[in-house]
Amino acid sequence: MPHDTLAKHLFHWDKQPMSWGMRVRVALYVAQALDHCSNNNLRLYHDLNAYRVMFDQDGNPRLSCFGLMKNSRDGKSYSTNLAYTPPEYLRTGRVTPESVIYSYGTVLLDLLSGKHIPPSHALDLIRGKNMLLLMDSYLDGQFTNEDGVELVRLASRCLQLEPRERPNAKMLVTALTPLQRRTELIPSSTLMGIARGPNMPPTDVPVSPLGEACSRNDLTAVHEILVKTGYKDDEGTDNELSFQVWTKQMQDMLNSRKRGDMAFREKDFRTAIDCYTQFVDVGTMISPTVFARRSLAYLLSDQAEAALRDAMQAQYVHPEWPTAFYMQAAALTRLGMDTDAKDMLKEERRMQLRKVLVRATVGVGSC
Repeated sequence: MPHDTLAKHLFHWDKQPMSWGMRVRVALYVAQALDHCSNNNLRLYHDLNAYRVMFDQDGNPRLSCFGLMKNSRDGKSYSTNLAYTPPEYLRTGRVTPESVIYSYGTVLLDLLSGKHIPPSHALDLIRGKNMLLLMDSYLDGQFTNEDGVELVRLASRCLQLEPRERPNAKMLVTALTPLQRRTELIPSSTLMGIARGPNMPPTDVPVSPLGEACSRNDLTAVHEILVKTGYKDDEGTDNELSFQVWTKQMQDMLNSRKRGDMAFREKDFRTAIDCYTQFVDVGTMISPTVFARRSLAYLLSDQAEAALRDAMQAQYVHPEWPTAFYMQAAALTRLGMDTDAKDMLKEERRMQLRKVLVRATVGVGSC
């Protein structure tokens, strides 16, 4: 693999230590790999440790298949370091699925501490509620106390002396997935600080401030951004008007929108909804921005279903407008449809990446 092992990045790093977000991603990806193996009747993995986790060209963590190759049919194996060996292996000389989870717990300790700490010593620190002594000092300020406690708790459960008290891989995936919420949309190459060559095509695009605000459901920030953006994204929408329509309807319609904008700016969202509705009902002009603003006004008035309809209408009018995707994600989150909201944000990122790749291809072809 082009970007070395987890051990290299944790114990022998050169430029910067691995960030909290990337450490959580490693924990999740390895748990997912173990769950996948288990679902395919490959439940035994020999001597799981930080040297068995490697990083591909995009910085994504991958579990080496070498450990799977070392398993024999009856579960007999060996360990390279007795201090990190599952206690039941010392009694029976056999690797079991529960033994794999114990070894996974030692990897969690590596991720938490940035050092190779014997499980017995780590458990003493955990029992003594000395979590800060266990944590890597380079991670200060990078995680919430709740997230730190949860990862320590998972490590402790994996290292239980009784094999039956340890979680399985699927349970680990379920517990770790929420910890990725802050960095889920950030590519691994960014979290790893991997520099890309000048001629390499991009693998992702940066998240806009509006996208960031919607991903964390910060509607106050969304409001501020929409106010600052104004109507510049309405350029190019089809709004051909005859002179007769202009003279009879246009002024009243624009006045309705203007009153809606003033109310929206002053956070009088009920009035904003009424004024924007008057503008929309006339039907002479089509404005995706009005739909987006009314969508947010609905959200802030606890009308999430109406907000979703307006966000979908904004996308219908302007199919590749990022704001329409963001507002749909915000509405879906309010409706408790978190998975759909994440999918919407991912789809917007994919759409933007396609645009970047097309521009890059055109640029290369014109050289």
